Amino acid sequence: MTGLITRLIINAIALIVAVALVPGIQGPSFQEASGLIQYLIVGLIFGLVNALIRPILSALSCPLMILTLGLFTFVINAAMLWLTSVISQNLSVTGQAADIPFRVNGFMPALIGSVVVSLVSIVLTTLVRDGDR
Repeated sequence: MTGLITRLIINAIALIVAVALVPGIQGPSFQEASGLIQYLIVGLIFGLVNALIRPILSALSCPLMILTLGLFTFVINAAMLWLTSVISQNLSVTGQAADIPFRVNGFMPALIGSVVVSLVSIVLTTLVRDGDR
């Protein structure tokens, strides 16, 4: 259970860094009290998309990954970030729009953002694992 919460927090932090560094990705503002909660929700959506949809896309695009020597993985990661944006924009709770302002505007911001999210996730996961020992 703590592993899932840790992964959720790492996803949220990685998305915050991507919003801060990549022009073309907008996220919730911390001026509102709900900003952190909204990032946690987006982190949860991102984790679910990566856990449920990414393996299917990876299996279907296996020939492209072999052909491009693994570079197509970047395109899949960008698609997962873009899909997270679409889901968070269209999310509704009890019939009302949740209004989570997480947006990815185009392929290049999604591609650069996915690289940023991956790097931040790798660094934070390594730090958390080192701290557990």
